[in-house]
Amino acid sequence: MSSEPDPQVLQAFRVNNPSTVARTKIANVFKVHRSDGEPAALKIYHEPGLANEAPGVRLLEDLAGCSAARIFAKDNIAVLLEWLPGPSLGDFVRAGDDGAAARHLGDVAAALHRAAPEAHADYPKLETWFTALFDLHFAPACPIDARADIEACKVLALHLLATQTDCVALHGDLHHDNVRRGSRGWCAFDAKGVVGDPAYEFANAFRNPDGGEAVYLDAGAQKYRASVWAGALGVSQNRLLAWAAVKCALSIAWRSEGPVADDPDFETLSILMHLARSSPEQP
Repeated sequence: MSSEPDPQVLQAFRVNNPSTVARTKIANVFKVHRSDGEPAALKIYHEPGLANEAPGVRLLEDLAGCSAARIFAKDNIAVLLEWLPGPSLGDFVRAGDDGAAARHLGDVAAALHRAAPEAHADYPKLETWFTALFDLHFAPACPIDARADIEACKVLALHLLATQTDCVALHGDLHHDNVRRGSRGWCAFDAKGVVGDPAYEFANAFRNPDGGEAVYLDAGAQKYRASVWAGALGVSQNRLLAWAAVKCALSIAWRSEGPVADDPDFETLSILMHLARSSPEQP
């Protein structure tokens, strides 16, 4: 598949001068310029339907720029959105300032939840994501400890899903590299758009960003993150950590092609499960 944008897409969105920003499994992202000369980000998906981000694009529209990238235009294959020059919060972590990154990410999440649409019946529900985890099986080579952690996460996921309260429209993939600074401050992008427990919002952040292993493999740093993020949303630290462990196991399930034997997140999962189990609170 060509990495160059289709000229017809450029014409349809009235943009020009494309330069490649990122290439992912589901889309290519380009920096472009609008007719007024202002930069924008053009995300062109590999298949029609906006992959698994159609609800997330709708959520960004509903958020109307409140701590989120503005959507300028969209069709069935591409989205034109606000240009966020950066840095990202992931850059903060990689530069050694996880504390500032955690605080900024907490502020962004709180703002997103305050602005989230009250009418969210059309968004998918969080529980629909977990089939892959519940169906996951193990290869003989899978380490015993990892197998035990994942089986515990299956039970924990059922409990967390059954005890959700005050569900809201969630970004669904809020982590450090999905928040960048723009002219209006820190803004989230690449939302998934799902309805569920507010405490789920940071679930993926505990195993991010890429290049931040020194932080997310450190139990003390993860405890600090849990404290900051629980305070930002007014939820329990234990429930945050429990969702983080469950999401880590879910990511392992999503990556597996058949029975799981090995995965780079086994160590992260072990740390998160230990923290969730050692918390005095009930998830």
